[in-house]
Amino acid sequence: MAFRFVHTADIHLDSPLRSLALRNPELAELVGDASRQAFISIVDLCLAERVDALVIAGDLYDGDQTSMKTARFLASQMTRLHQAGIRVYMIRGNHDAISRISKQLALPDTVIIFGGRAQYVVQSGGGVEVAFHGLSFANPKAPENLLPKYAGPQEGAANIGIMHTSLAGSPGHDVYAPCSVADLQGHGFDYWALGHIHIRQVYLGASTLVMPGIPQGRDINEAGEKSATLVTLRDDRSVEIEERLTSVAQFERVSIDLTGALEWSEAIARIRLGLEQSRAAARSRYLVARLGLTGTSALSWTMIRDRDLAVAEAEQAAEQLGNTWVEKVELDLSAPGIGSSENVADPTLELAQSMRENAGSEAFRSDAREFVLKTLADLPPDARGFAGKDEAGLELFLDDVLARSVDLVTARLKAGGTR
Repeated sequence: MAFRFVHTADIHLDSPLRSLALRNPELAELVGDASRQAFISIVDLCLAERVDALVIAGDLYDGDQTSMKTARFLASQMTRLHQAGIRVYMIRGNHDAISRISKQLALPDTVIIFGGRAQYVVQSGGGVEVAFHGLSFANPKAPENLLPKYAGPQEGAANIGIMHTSLAGSPGHDVYAPCSVADLQGHGFDYWALGHIHIRQVYLGASTLVMPGIPQGRDINEAGEKSATLVTLRDDRSVEIEERLTSVAQFERVSIDLTGALEWSEAIARIRLGLEQSRAAARSRYLVARLGLTGTSALSWTMIRDRDLAVAEAEQAAEQLGNTWVEKVELDLSAPGIGSSENVADPTLELAQSMRENAGSEAFRSDAREFVLKTLADLPPDARGFAGKDEAGLELFLDDVLARSVDLVTARLKAGGTR
C-alpha cells in the first residue's frame, strides 16, 4: 500500500502580462488564461491518479487580486477535489501574502491552509500515517531561515515538510526564507515540498527535496515544458517521484541558421522548417516561439530592412501549423565579407562606420539620453519599462537602439532604399 499526493507551487493565477499585451493582445489573452488551465490540469491529474492529497507550496495567487472571477474559479476546483475526498495542504508564499482573496475566500474544510505558526496535520491513507508540516507568512518578506520553526519528525509517521524558500539563492528570485539543502535533509523529514524558484530542482539524499517549478511559464524567460510532481510514499517510507506535464502554452527559443541563404524564399523555408520541428517536439498544447535568425547571409541587409515582412511570414507559417504563435523575431545576422578588401571602398559601409562613430560620441549619446528621458516623463508609469529599470538599464537600452538604428539605415541603403 502507499500514500500518494501531487506537489505543485508558484501557480500565479491571473499573472499580469503587460509587456506581452502591448505586443500581441490575442497572445496575451491565451497565455493569461494558461495559468488557470494549468491548475485545472493539476486537479485533473489528482482525480485521474486518485491521489490522497494535493500540496501547494506557496504562490497560488500572483498578488493583490480582488477578482471574484478568480475566487469562483478556485472554489470550483477545490470543490472538485473535495467531492473526490482529496485533501489540499497549502501554505502562503510571498505573493499570496498580499492577496486579498487568499484571506477572504471560503473553501471546503478539506482544504488546510497553514498559518503564521508552524503546524502539522496527520492524515492516514494507503496504510501509511503522514504528517504534513507547514508554515505561511502574512508578509511578502521573509529574510530569515524558517527551518528552526518547524517541529521535528513525528514518530511512526512519514513526514512531509512544506516550505516556500529561495534555498541558497537563485538568479531572478528574491531571497525568501533562505536555507541550505543539507539543513533540510538533516531535519529528519522524508520529503520536502518546496516552492518559490520557478525552475524544477530535485535533491536526493537522506530525504527527498523537490522544487517543482512553475507549472505554466509566463514569458520566454520561463521557457520549456512545465510540470507538477506525483509523489508515492510507500509503507517502508521510501519515496518515488514522477514528473507530470501541466503546461498548456510552452515558450521556446527557436534558433534558425540562415548562413548561405541567397533568396528570400529559401530563408522563409528555413523559418518554416524550424517552426515545424519545434512544434513537433513540444508536448504542450500551444507553442509560443521566439525566433532567433542567425548566421552569415547575403540576405542580412534585406532581412533587417524588411523585418516586418519576415515577422509576417513567420506568423503565417505558425498559423498554418496550428496552436503555434511567434512571440518575437530577433536578428543576429551578418553579411558575408564585411571586413574583406572588396568592401573597403564601399561608400555605404564607409557611411555606416561614420554613423557608428557619431552615435558613439558622448555628445550624440547625451542628446539621445535626454530625448528618451523626456519621452519617459510623458508616458504613464506602466509604459516606462521599455527603457530599463535603472540608469544601467537605460544605458543598455541606448546601446541597443543606437546600434540597431545604424544597421537599419545601412540596410535600407544596401538593400535598395525604401520598399
